[in-house]
Amino acid sequence: MRRECPGELRSLGRFLALVVLLVTASLSAQAQELEPRAYRTLPTGFNFLVLSYSYSTGNVVADATSSVQDLSLDANIAGFGYLRSLGIFGRSASVTLQVPYVFLSGTALLDGEPVSGTRTGTADARLRLAVNLLGGPALAPAEFARYRQRRNLGVSLTVSAPSGEYESFQRVNLGANRWGLKPEVGYSSVRGRWILEAAAGIWFFTTNDEFFGGTTLRQDPIAGLQAHVSYNVNRRVWLAVDGNWFAGGRTSVSGTELSTWQRNSRFGLTLSVALARGQSLKLAAHSGVFTRAGAEFDLASIAYQFGWGAGLRPAKTRP
Repeated sequence: MRRECPGELRSLGRFLALVVLLVTASLSAQAQELEPRAYRTLPTGFNFLVLSYSYSTGNVVADATSSVQDLSLDANIAGFGYLRSLGIFGRSASVTLQVPYVFLSGTALLDGEPVSGTRTGTADARLRLAVNLLGGPALAPAEFARYRQRRNLGVSLTVSAPSGEYESFQRVNLGANRWGLKPEVGYSSVRGRWILEAAAGIWFFTTNDEFFGGTTLRQDPIAGLQAHVSYNVNRRVWLAVDGNWFAGGRTSVSGTELSTWQRNSRFGLTLSVALARGQSLKLAAHSGVFTRAGAEFDLASIAYQFGWGAGLRPAKTRP
């Protein structure tokens, strides 16, 4: 982080105010997932490689009394993902790995004076295990070709690992230097061309004992709900309307509680188009509806998915 004007900041406390807001903005995105069809039934033994790019821009909502104001962040994120479908105790399941590479820049006013900074590197990787408990049997490709999904009830566990770039002397980091765990339960119902979905989960975070300036950062859990209504336009195209709500995440630094409790919601759209054999393209965009604290941003993304496995047919929209 650097000043756009010469001179040193007057106190470490003011630096910490900016640092905590940047960390809150980065980590609050973990509770803001808007992913339709996350509990769909998949044939066993399939592999999916996902290459994605997303751009987000927006502000961080701070307390009116904070010395940090007009904090704006822009992020370009290149993502690599891999999904493997399998069967667990006769139920459809999947394991997903996501690794993001981030180009982050930000500006703010600190006591009325402009500051700015940039970071480039890997952010924290995520690993997700999802299992359908009701509906969604584990099916070989030949059996799956005759299967029609009706109702699914599933559970998942997402783990955010402290694998991103992190240095305790840096005021802005792409990694969180702590673990995040999110158990979730999800439900989906297929009604003709329509699919109705809902999911509820809670992010839990471990402590970062190497926070800036030798301090300790703690964050309360963040509870979130998300809902999706999607429509199969034809066998190759589907469209979804997405929304979520989440609350919690108050932070403290070395025992000092900060005004970072969140109660936010977002709204978005997703379009998926099947291409050639085993390939598809997904476009998504979402924006904040209400933000009490944390990041209030607009996001647009594009993802290319390539799948392979025994018996894989040309990509078509499936419930």
